[in-house]
Amino acid sequence: MEFLTVVLAAAVRSGTPVLYASLGEVVSERAGVMNLGLEGIMLVGAYAGFAVTMATGDPWFGIAASFAAGCAITLIHAFLCITLMCNQVVSGLAMVLTGYGLSALMGRSAIGQTIQGMKQMNLPLLADIPFIGPIFFQHNAMVYLSYILVVFLCWFIFFTRPGLNLRAVGENPRAADAMGLSVTKLRYFYCVFGGGLAGVGGGYLSVVYAQMWIEGMTAGRGWIAVALVIFGLWNPARAALGAYLFGGVEALQLRLQAMGSTISTSLLMTLPYIMTIIVLTIVSVRAGKGRLLGAPAALGVPFRREDRE
Repeated sequence: MEFLTVVLAAAVRSGTPVLYASLGEVVSERAGVMNLGLEGIMLVGAYAGFAVTMATGDPWFGIAASFAAGCAITLIHAFLCITLMCNQVVSGLAMVLTGYGLSALMGRSAIGQTIQGMKQMNLPLLADIPFIGPIFFQHNAMVYLSYILVVFLCWFIFFTRPGLNLRAVGENPRAADAMGLSVTKLRYFYCVFGGGLAGVGGGYLSVVYAQMWIEGMTAGRGWIAVALVIFGLWNPARAALGAYLFGGVEALQLRLQAMGSTISTSLLMTLPYIMTIIVLTIVSVRAGKGRLLGAPAALGVPFRREDRE
């Protein structure tokens, strides 16, 4: 039981950066804009958060910088996809390469340096609940903020009028335009906001999780976040479940290495990604049987008012 508690608590910590990026992608894709550049955006956010935290000594300033950096680089993607109507897949891949190159260039002198990041903050009473407390309520403030964000987005997307407008823009932008909504402005806002959340996911890695800067430290988490959006059927709560599942497998392979497992280290390090492939395969099989619901109908489709019939 103690081993299980430790692994599950580590799963929450490991899954949080992927969760932030997944939530950002859910919001963006719900608005009809596919952003495959999460890996690059997370890297830029990770470096920005680390640099600002190191300069100011305040991790909250670092997280704010991560959000701002994520918004800034995603604004380029939004301009290309929404205004210029470029191919969203190509633009997303360009964002990945840009993020890799930009973060590597700016972070050359910071490799290996450490900072005083965010500390653990146990929640009173809740942290003392047997089994549940150590898993969910003995973490840092960013983990607790992710809980709130999941609940808020579920409420916002499915139970509010602005959330209905968001879904309308992604499902049927022509109908949304006929209702008087500005499809372009809404897509810009949600795409950029989603990129900001991906930047926060990167900032969590450098400011909270590792508390140091390592080139390429996202290690594929941005791609995992894209996959988890599909796994979660564009639902924030299900995306959170997928993020914690990924974090759990990652935590398990780290614990097995620490225990001196005879299994190859390289094989253990691939476990989280193998699990992701298995999950996506299951989802694809269900889609082939007509059970996959939730993908916005206008996802990846540029909107031109001149084409409205």
